[in-house]
Amino acid sequence: MQPQFQMTASQEMALQQNRVLRNTFMLLALTMVPTVIGALVGVQMKFTFLAGSPFMSFLLFLGVAFGFMWGIERTKDSGMGVVLLLGFTFFMGLMLSRILQVALGFSNGGSLIATAAGGTGLIFFSLAGVATVTKKDFSFLGKFLFIGMIVVLLAAVANIFFQVPALSLTISAIAIMVFSAYILYDISRIVTGGEDNYISATLAVYLDIYNVFVSLLNVLMMLSGDRD
Repeated sequence: MQPQFQMTASQEMALQQNRVLRNTFMLLALTMVPTVIGALVGVQMKFTFLAGSPFMSFLLFLGVAFGFMWGIERTKDSGMGVVLLLGFTFFMGLMLSRILQVALGFSNGGSLIATAAGGTGLIFFSLAGVATVTKKDFSFLGKFLFIGMIVVLLAAVANIFFQVPALSLTISAIAIMVFSAYILYDISRIVTGGEDNYISATLAVYLDIYNVFVSLLNVLMMLSGDRD
């Protein structure tokens, strides 16, 4: 009887993990709708966020973003968590419109954006596939990725003042690697049972994808942007 009980418990855990993964992917797809709407609204309105003061803009952005994330985590077990998550992704779409406006200033801006979106999709589906098919535990990456994220954040803050193109390119290249690895890490946490709330899981994976896209677009603009 005991082996049968253990098998049943194992099956229930597997079902729970599959349910969280399925709900995460469904909600992740849904978050793209307010993101796109926010980006389109921002581009049409030529949205700026304290453009005259990049550092204060950055601090205000962090304040609003962390406020949303705090609220999402507080309400992640209710429908309000979904509402706040969708509101957050609309806000992130608005913020995304700034780099999209810059990209559209290039004669090949449309193709740069499409390439960045395609590249981000390829990275996501490839790494999500690795995590779900292999079911390997990549939790050992957590500490290294956190350090990498802090380094990228501090370097980005420093470059607000120095405005060094080579540093910006380096930061974006490192960010692509760090947040791509975070996709593998976060999907792996769902598959192995380390994350059992699909709203929290969606928030984490959404931020990974968002940062990969922004960083990839920045690299493409710096290397392939054509103003002629």
